[in-house]
Amino acid sequence: MKLNDAIIGLLLLAVGLAVLIGVQDYPNIPGQDVGPDLFPALIATGLLIGGAMLVVRGWRERSIAPWLVWGDWRHSPRHVRAMLVLVGSVLFYIAASDWLGFVICSVTILFLLFRALQLDTTRSITVAVVASLVIHFAFYKLMRVPLPWGVLLPYAW
Repeated sequence: MKLNDAIIGLLLLAVGLAVLIGVQDYPNIPGQDVGPDLFPALIATGLLIGGAMLVVRGWRERSIAPWLVWGDWRHSPRHVRAMLVLVGSVLFYIAASDWLGFVICSVTILFLLFRALQLDTTRSITVAVVASLVIHFAFYKLMRVPLPWGVLLPYAW
C-alpha cells in the first residue's frame, strides 16, 4: 500500500506540531541556555519541514499518482494473515502487558509472528523464548527500562 506523499506529509506535520506543543511544558534548567526541550524541538522542526515538503510534492503529483495504491500483497492470504497478526500483536501488547508482563507478552507475540511467517513450531518457541529473555535483560538490567512484570512479579529478578 502506498499513500500519496501529501497524506504522509500531513501526518508528519501533525506529529511535529504535537511534539512542539508537548515540549513547551518541559522545565528550564537554571543556569543553562539549553534545556531538555532542545533536541525534541529540533526533531519536531525537521518533521515540520519534511512534512511541508511532502505535502507540496504530493499536491503537485496528485493528478499523476492516486491518493492510495494497494499492493499485490492484499491478494495473498499469507501476507494478509501476517499483517493482521502484526497489528493484533501491537494491540495485544497495549492491552495485556501491564497484566501479563513483558516476558509473557513478548514470547506470545514473537511465537505468533514466527508462526504467521510459517516457521516450524519448535524453532518458533525456542527463538521466541530466547529472544524475549535477551531483550528483557538488555532493556531491564542494562538500560534500566522499567518493563512490566505482570503475573511474574513474584519471580522478578
